[in-house]
Amino acid sequence: MKIDNIPFGTTDWSTIARTEHPGITGQAFWRTQQFGDIRVRMVEYTAGYTADHWCSKGHILLCLEGELHTELEDGSQHVLRPGMSYQVADQAEAHRSTAPKGAKLFIVD
Repeated sequence: MKIDNIPFGTTDWSTIARTEHPGITGQAFWRTQQFGDIRVRMVEYTAGYTADHWCSKGHILLCLEGELHTELEDGSQHVLRPGMSYQVADQAEAHRSTAPKGAKLFIVD
């Protein structure tokens, strides 16, 4: 990732419009800012959320609240709790997530 041509700024996430993204079960609510090629999101998953797809996009993800369960295509399971993060490159390992108890995440991709 190369970050350029973005002047200093602050984001009050409470002022960013929220969009709804249904999963197989539960909902994801995104607040999204786009800075050139870089997408930055504050994402909230409701309790019981299950992603409706395998994702191959690269992310840097920080768990702020709740608990995120992520499965890789190889079957390995990973759990993030507040203060934990993961990173994965584009097209590296497809992954899908669930949030049995709900979760709030900060994601850069």
